[in-house]
Amino acid sequence: MNEQDARPNEEGAKVDAWRSWLKESFGKKLKRLHAWNAWLVALLALTGVVLYIPTIRGDLGAFRVFLKQAHSVLGIVSILIILYYIRYIPKHWRQIRQKINQRWNLVIVLMLLAGWSVTGLILWQFRSFPPIWSNAALVLHDLFTWVGIPYAVYHSVSRSRWLKAMRRREREASSQSEKHEGVSAKAVASEDSEILPQAQIDYWKKAPISRAAFIRWVIGLAIVFGVGPAFYRWLKTVTDTGGAELDQLAGEDANRMLPAPEALPESNPPVGGGGQGQFRIYTVTDIPAFSSENWKFTVGGLVEKPLSWSWEEFLKLKRKVQVSDFHCVTGWSVYKVTWEGIPLSELLAMADVKNTGRFVKMYSGDKVYTDCLSLEQAQMEDIMVAVLMDGKPIPQQLGGPVRLVVPQMYAYKSVKWLQAIELIDKEHIGYWEVRGYDNDAWVSKNRLS
Repeated sequence: MNEQDARPNEEGAKVDAWRSWLKESFGKKLKRLHAWNAWLVALLALTGVVLYIPTIRGDLGAFRVFLKQAHSVLGIVSILIILYYIRYIPKHWRQIRQKINQRWNLVIVLMLLAGWSVTGLILWQFRSFPPIWSNAALVLHDLFTWVGIPYAVYHSVSRSRWLKAMRRREREASSQSEKHEGVSAKAVASEDSEILPQAQIDYWKKAPISRAAFIRWVIGLAIVFGVGPAFYRWLKTVTDTGGAELDQLAGEDANRMLPAPEALPESNPPVGGGGQGQFRIYTVTDIPAFSSENWKFTVGGLVEKPLSWSWEEFLKLKRKVQVSDFHCVTGWSVYKVTWEGIPLSELLAMADVKNTGRFVKMYSGDKVYTDCLSLEQAQMEDIMVAVLMDGKPIPQQLGGPVRLVVPQMYAYKSVKWLQAIELIDKEHIGYWEVRGYDNDAWVSKNRLS
């Protein structure tokens, strides 16, 4: 057979396979859809958990961007399967009308899938929505994950073949025992037959707890006690308005910067009332610690007057106070943070930028992270080299002692542990931009045009 003859046969086989799939029984289609969805949920859970872990962000590097895209693609495929299943819901619901547990399971699973889908779509297209939408979507997406993954694990184990086989053997043994006692086998609990209510009650009055039921209880309790403490900690961070977190981080601060900066009256107490929301601590390296004895801040490159300050000298620079929101590209925000520091435009003016200086490159004290702004962007009045947050020194874990704040852009532009600024003539591609993030980091959709 030549190649031309083989091609029609292959196409015919594909058509036959497609027709065969369409003609499958309702039960087989449901089983196939269930399997597909289970694998997708497992892959989404795996990729989502890996993306969530802050401590491995730097290790993942560019792979993290790929993983984020893969997570989005898997989510879209999952939504398509859900949309395909919608047409079968009424028939499936009627099919399990006598199985209350299965109906409850179906309702819970559909609620979880719908919640994941809606919040996931908002996070995927976060730039098309106001930040408050993506912030709420992220919290709800995390909540559905905290509930959904343990539930999926419990459901998978409790519905596993070996546990079903154990229940079947127990039912058979109970049935034989009840026959000797004159009780009809139809009164025995069965997932596949209609149950007479009074007979069921009489049966369970006599029946001890089964091995299968005991194992399900053990699995359920293990999941609750295993996940519960972590879920409680997450819930506390979500409900924290920000002040308690700032105090805690300040108590854990390993920086030794003396003297401590004294807040201006405008920022202590905070003008904005204190940051509203929860910072998520991300870093691509180990969090560095600094001492005022060896800390330096420099402005150099294409400038007429290269500048350098020690910590005590830096604290003598004139500072201003501003209130702004802080938005992360992963979806969360902290609102009405009161920052105190030196406007970046004033530092550039002090250094007297040369005509050839067109871009401003920022260096982190972790000696790894860098980013860049155009000179025009860097001169926006709300971009600040911040020293205090909500009237207190910026904690080490949030980028202190000094960090950049770029309110109108996503936070990967707001370089933490900022120690050096260099004026350059060609654009520098920053740490995350090299790894796939957009160089265009405007929060407002109107600024993207």
